Amino acid sequence: MIRAAAPPRATGPGAAPDLGVTPDPEGAPDLGVTPDPGAAPDPESPSDSTAESGDRHASPLHVGIIMDGNGRWAQRRGLPRLAGHRAGARTVRRIVSAAPRHGIGVLTLYAFSSDNWRRPALEVRHLMSLLRTHLRSETRRCAEEGVRITVIGRRDRLDPALVREIEASEKATRDGGTLHLQLAVDYSAREAILRAAQAMAAHALTHALTRTRTRTRTRESDADAQTDAGDADTGDADNQADAGDATSDAFRTHLSRALHLDAPVPDVDLVIRTGGEQRLSDFLLWESAYAELVFTPRAWPDFDEDDLGSALADFARRDRRFGGLAPAAGSPWPSTDEA
Repeated sequence: MIRAAAPPRATGPGAAPDLGVTPDPEGAPDLGVTPDPGAAPDPESPSDSTAESGDRHASPLHVGIIMDGNGRWAQRRGLPRLAGHRAGARTVRRIVSAAPRHGIGVLTLYAFSSDNWRRPALEVRHLMSLLRTHLRSETRRCAEEGVRITVIGRRDRLDPALVREIEASEKATRDGGTLHLQLAVDYSAREAILRAAQAMAAHALTHALTRTRTRTRTRESDADAQTDAGDADTGDADNQADAGDATSDAFRTHLSRALHLDAPVPDVDLVIRTGGEQRLSDFLLWESAYAELVFTPRAWPDFDEDDLGSALADFARRDRRFGGLAPAAGSPWPSTDEA
């Protein structure tokens, strides 16, 4: 089921809602990743959206956000696109700070897609510079707030200084248990899946060749025909074991390694896209197989905690059956008209 979130609000006198169209995902902002300790609400009076979105979930959620609309937000105000990215960074801070209060355990933000290299060179340099600056300035505070930072995507095309900053941030925040913040940089879901499949095939081939050499040496050292027959049986079992290794869990492990993760993260529960577009744009395709989708016309710089709460409240009302059927009222058996 796909629903749009509430329509955009004006952000100032005469401000128009962002209803323009942006190439995918054009609105990826620079990344200020600091939780704002001063933004915590009064625990005695939680907002309605927070209560509604949190009551339905016994375990932390994985939410992915396609941050779109920065450039249009700036252009509507007569500002350069780069000003929109700076405004988007402030939204990142707000949403990272708010996420744990809404039951979010993993937050994945689409910061820079592999297709975004096609943008003007000046904009790309600005985005990469801002990412490096914010990682350097915000890492300590993220560590203090229990926010673990990881960057998923390719690193071979990034500037070595940025890669060093990424590695330093990941090391400094690796013990964070409040929120796992994943920043998708030079990221393509299809490319990551392809790399994982290639790694899995190479692993299976290496394993099969090793077992073949072992069986060959065994046969050469033992002329007993019965032993040879037993080896053949063992070979069949080995082949079956190799086939059995090609499981979803095994693939997840290879995919995690392709994304520079030390372990798989939970599947995505909810994908939110701002800026008015309604597509996934090569974002977390494997992990979002059963994710709910919420699209909002609000540009990313205008997205706030109320918008996050509304999206989570919408998510909480949905009936997630993962391909099964919901029981009919008063019956333990699935209804025949549910899909």
